[in-house]
Amino acid sequence: MNSLRKVAIIPARGGSKRIPQKNIKEFFGKPIISYSIEAALKSEIFNEVMVSTDDNEITEISKQFNANVPFLRSKKNSGDFANISDVLLEVLTQYKSIGIEFDFLCCIYPTAPFVTSQILIDTFNLLLKKNADSIIPISRFSYPIQRAFKINDKGFIEYIWPENIHKRSQDLLPAYHDAGQFCWINVTSFLKNKFLITDNTTFIELNELMAQDIDNESDWRIAEMKYSLMKKSNPDFRN
Repeated sequence: MNSLRKVAIIPARGGSKRIPQKNIKEFFGKPIISYSIEAALKSEIFNEVMVSTDDNEITEISKQFNANVPFLRSKKNSGDFANISDVLLEVLTQYKSIGIEFDFLCCIYPTAPFVTSQILIDTFNLLLKKNADSIIPISRFSYPIQRAFKINDKGFIEYIWPENIHKRSQDLLPAYHDAGQFCWINVTSFLKNKFLITDNTTFIELNELMAQDIDNESDWRIAEMKYSLMKKSNPDFRN
C-alpha cells in the first residue's frame, strides 16, 4: 500500500453565490475548508494534499493550514458550470506536466466538516479490498422517494409515481443519495472513463447526523446543529 501514490484534491473555487465565500466561511472558529485539509493531513496516507482554486484568499488560507496550492485553477474550470471531473483531470494533467503521477486520488469537498481521517483511511482500504473504480459515502433518504410529488402545469401537486400510493413503505425499495463529502478514485479507471461514479463504484453508508450537504444558509445552520450534537455526544470527534 505504501508504494501507491495518493493525492487529496480539495476543489474550492471562489465566487460562491448563495453563501458568499462559502469555502472559507468560519465554522466553529475556523474556515470550513480547514476541516477537509486537517482530515487529509491527519490520515497520513497522502503523498500530496492540495487545494484546487482560482481564488487568492482561499490560496492563502489553505497554505496556512498546510495544504499545497502548486498552481491556480484555469478560468475555464472556475465558472458556475464547472464540472468536477474536468477539475480533477486538470489537476492530474498539471501534476503530470511536472513529472508527478498518482495511483489514487481522493476528491474531498471543502465544506465537509464531518469527514474524519479514520473514514478516509477505512474507505481507501475498502476501495482496495473491493477492487472498485471509486467509493463514496451515501445516506438513505428518510422518506420513500417513490411517493415524491411534482408540481404540474396548473400549479397543483401530483405524484410522480402514482402506482406507489397504496404500497406499504416497507415494500418500497430503499433509496440513497451522495453524502457530498468525498470520493476516492482509482486514477487509471478515471482517466479511462472520466466519471467519478461507474458501475464498479462501492460505498459506505452514513447516518443522517454524519452527513449534511451545504448549499444555502439553511443547510449551513443545520450543519452547525449536527456538528454541535456530534461534539456533545462524542467530545473526541475529529480530535
